[in-house]
Amino acid sequence: MKIELLKGDITQLEVDAIVNAANSSLLGGGGVDGAIHRAGGPEILKECQAIRDRQGGCEAGEAVITGGGKLKARYVIHTVGPVWQGGHAQEAEKLRLCYLNSLKIASEHQVKTIAFPNISTGIFGYPLAEAADIAIQTVRDAKFPEIEKVLFVCYNDENYRLYQERLDKPN
Repeated sequence: MKIELLKGDITQLEVDAIVNAANSSLLGGGGVDGAIHRAGGPEILKECQAIRDRQGGCEAGEAVITGGGKLKARYVIHTVGPVWQGGHAQEAEKLRLCYLNSLKIASEHQVKTIAFPNISTGIFGYPLAEAADIAIQTVRDAKFPEIEKVLFVCYNDENYRLYQERLDKPN
């Protein structure tokens, strides 16, 4: 897998799938979640409601998929990151599972290009550097040969610098 880094708005990307840092209700919220729901339109919310009706939401570390609605991306993979509780509530493992389960669903849907936001680093309070380490290492270790490119999309300069420093270092 080729890994690339971008600074910008994930909702504007022309990729097969974008990942949404969702909340457990799957009904939209703030940050990237709200931005994806606004840009993608009511179709995404309707599909999320159907998933909720079927399985009752989404737990931290899990992922589900919907269509992309009005987005340029064909799919949105919704994953629920952990809320930071000081690092003693299996947050690292749950965050790792967000990336791994998103890649697994992407693979099952023949996704070749996927874009990730900085999961759990907004209102969920995950420390930025630790979250970047987990994201990058999980993607580097993942074995999904059909996925050709993974994009990490950072909304702000601080996250962009953290990812750039880590991606510049060899495995």
